[in-house]
Amino acid sequence: MREHDEFVRALEGALRGEVLADEHSRGLYATDASLYEMFPVAVALPRDEADVLAALRLAREYGVSVLARGGGTSLAGQTVGHSLVLDFSRHMNRLLEVNVEERWARVEPGLVRDELNRRLAQQGLHFAPDPATSSRANFGGMIANNSSGTRSIFYGKTVDHLLELKVALADGTVLHLGELSPEAYEARCRQNDREGEILRRFRELIRPNEEAIRQAFPKVMRRVQGYNLDEFAGRTNWNLAKLICGSEGTLALILEAKVRLEPLPAHKSLCVVHFRGLPEALRGVQPILEFGPSAVELLDEKVLAQARNNLLTRRLCGFLEGEPGAVLVVEFFADSEKEAAEKPARLAESLRSRGIGYAWPVITYPRRMEEVWTVRRKGLGLVLGMRGARKPLAFIEDAAVPVEHLPEYIEGVLNICRENDTDAVAYAHASVGVLHVRPILDLRRPEDLLRFRNISEATFRLVKKFGGSWSGEHGDGLSRSYYLERYFGSKVYGLLREVKRLFDPENLLNPGKIVDAPPIDRHLRYDPNYRETPPRSQYHFRNEGSFAEAVHLCSGVGECRKLKGGTMCPSFRATLDEEHSTRGRANLLRLAMAGRLPGGLTHPRLLEALDLCLSCKACKSECPSNVDMAKLKSEVWQLRYDRQGVPLRDRLVARSAALARTLAGPLAPVVNALQRSAPFRRLQESLIGLDRRRSLPAYAPRSFVSWFAGRPRPDFEPRGQVVLFADTYLNFHEPAIGRAAVLLLEACGFEVLVADVGCCQRPRLSHGFLRLAEKDGERTARALEPYLQQELPVLVCEPSCASALNDDLPDLIADAELAERLRKGVRPLEAFLLEAFHQGQLSSLPPLTRTRWHVHGHCHQKALFGTEPIRKLMEAAGAEFVREIPSGCCGMAGSFGYEREHFDLSVKIGEELLLPAVRALPPNEGLIACGFSCRHQIADLTGRQAVHWVQCFDL
Repeated sequence: MREHDEFVRALEGALRGEVLADEHSRGLYATDASLYEMFPVAVALPRDEADVLAALRLAREYGVSVLARGGGTSLAGQTVGHSLVLDFSRHMNRLLEVNVEERWARVEPGLVRDELNRRLAQQGLHFAPDPATSSRANFGGMIANNSSGTRSIFYGKTVDHLLELKVALADGTVLHLGELSPEAYEARCRQNDREGEILRRFRELIRPNEEAIRQAFPKVMRRVQGYNLDEFAGRTNWNLAKLICGSEGTLALILEAKVRLEPLPAHKSLCVVHFRGLPEALRGVQPILEFGPSAVELLDEKVLAQARNNLLTRRLCGFLEGEPGAVLVVEFFADSEKEAAEKPARLAESLRSRGIGYAWPVITYPRRMEEVWTVRRKGLGLVLGMRGARKPLAFIEDAAVPVEHLPEYIEGVLNICRENDTDAVAYAHASVGVLHVRPILDLRRPEDLLRFRNISEATFRLVKKFGGSWSGEHGDGLSRSYYLERYFGSKVYGLLREVKRLFDPENLLNPGKIVDAPPIDRHLRYDPNYRETPPRSQYHFRNEGSFAEAVHLCSGVGECRKLKGGTMCPSFRATLDEEHSTRGRANLLRLAMAGRLPGGLTHPRLLEALDLCLSCKACKSECPSNVDMAKLKSEVWQLRYDRQGVPLRDRLVARSAALARTLAGPLAPVVNALQRSAPFRRLQESLIGLDRRRSLPAYAPRSFVSWFAGRPRPDFEPRGQVVLFADTYLNFHEPAIGRAAVLLLEACGFEVLVADVGCCQRPRLSHGFLRLAEKDGERTARALEPYLQQELPVLVCEPSCASALNDDLPDLIADAELAERLRKGVRPLEAFLLEAFHQGQLSSLPPLTRTRWHVHGHCHQKALFGTEPIRKLMEAAGAEFVREIPSGCCGMAGSFGYEREHFDLSVKIGEELLLPAVRALPPNEGLIACGFSCRHQIADLTGRQAVHWVQCFDL
């Protein structure tokens, strides 16, 4: 019997929310975005305040500590511990109240910051602190961490926007904390209860020690170390909510928060100042601050290099000129468009005349500004996605020093790194002296662990020398709490310990953080004792290095937990379960490789978590570290087949291309009628688990290849030859798309050669039949080789086939040279035509059948290639309106949406945004969906017929 089984049973009986205590669930919460790993005792997902109080009561009864958690994006290890983890993000995530006139909102701790701001946008308001993780940062975490962000020079920190809190103490006492006048404070001190006791004793701690507090706390705005005692020294009105802010869950659990809202700026603009090197950029900060910017953010050459390599951000780097050693992104707020244009222009002219920087592009167009900020927001994940065993690690990155000392401080830090034979990267908030420097280390190496300790110690001394704050933004946690007694001195540190004891006398709330912390090298996720046994992989992982290193790319920053924008991660958005995020799956894979979970990589619990991965590939581009969970899942599925056999349904998927070749043609009408019949649908559900509410895709009575072979050869002088790949879908299911593609290419002046060379292996790749995919995929690649050697473009209509040929197969087949030719030679048809148009090879495009269109991008299309070529081509052809529906995954994902156990989730994913958007479209406006599965999902659930973009032309 496990030590805490009785406690877990008591929780399960007392809470309405879920209680998770199996090894795999605990492993999901053992890490955050930091260097640390601590398995929790159990995880509870409270539904409401009553659940929280019940959990606290039982934890106290059984002597188990309690740790509050939201998005789990802590960089200092605040949200890991050998505790009962309360995850507020699943259920306690409501917006409770908004007062537009008085500009405040009341929220539950699990509400995501960007979700609140999305709802407030129409009222012209927002919650101003904006950490880079704002797309998944929960309010409870932002308050507990006293988060700030990019525009803190203008808006300050979370503590500056916090009005009231409703909190629960470890003993179950619920307190309502807000601003009190001295008279009101005195009245509450007279109460004979826990609140009166706390207010009396806290005043006794602060009043005699105000001068010591003022001297001990750093004189920089970005200070979030220790408890906020300096919010009370010398103040008349006290608000103990500001003490809870930044306390990292060690004093109380947040149940509700009332926060102040700010008006949205009317206009914004940017000037991106380019420098040859980092020292020059740092010296440029103070002159820039003279112009009153709302933000000054630094990206160094390593971050910029990663941005140019990342699949998503490399499309956004058009603002970069030349090869800068660093850039400062300078933002301005303005009341008018005229002022927004003038402010960065004046800055650029001043810097140019003073010889500061070498390029000063001014950006006022909102979309281009958002591209710059996307690169900045992803900076953390980008640097963590560096290939190789050494990674930029977060342990000294959080110091804030006075801006006037920033150049000298950073030079000192880089010297410390050089003395320890360590490279580093730098980025972030130059405006307020918080430049995140990350030494590049591999803590699995003993020598790097020693460097880790040495660099931390030397940097701490440097921060003290310059009068900086040891924690400027990311908090104390396990990375920095150990140093706080030396930082504050014994007297003020003693006050911190007394405050902890006052609020939490039994040390039940997140122990070991802020006070009485372990050394920084305890509880590390990786250390010299780390061992793992990766599987023998089928993919070569040529970019990542190995299966294991592909897993280790996940840094824990939690971009996969965002709820809006992009596609990642569809199953997390639908379930809000950590295990169904890319991060959750990567954590389970890592723990299984390291022997930390029972059953290894093919344990049913791990397979259950991977099962809801739709292989959408969004993580390959949207994850800043480019974790390709679709590829990792396929590897595990191959292991599963090897060890457990292949179910009938999966066998049919593996043979789907061969079946299509057999069933299309003369048999198609009979097969199609049979598939549509109710008895057949019931049979398919009972025998192979395909949901009866779905009808299988129809087969074509005549294949595309047959049509192409039988048509008369066009009579025109071509400008060149192209090869159209006859994928299974357009060949045997929807040959009209192939015909339209041929006619479009010929109308553009190209002679079309059709490559009927076999399947791209997409069904097998997505379902883990990797050895079969390698064998037959190499045969397909060899058949394409004559075209590739002639450098003829091989064009593909179906996005999932393009990704298979361009991305997956090149890493699966053994011949590296053939793989590279395949990767370079295969392209989506639209990308080729747009390039031809830009190069002047096409004077015009055929007319469109209608002028207003809406586009739903296939997941693989958005992840690897982008949908912009479709929009630009159609605009060039005379489209009045081409709008991309801001949808994520459609939810079908090949066979996923057909499978009985996945049907409801498939519908839920589609209903998040895509399907309601489709139903709302005017009937006279066209709908484009290039994915075979997407068109079927849309037709099944809305009755609307979408077309491939090549079918939009009047040919």
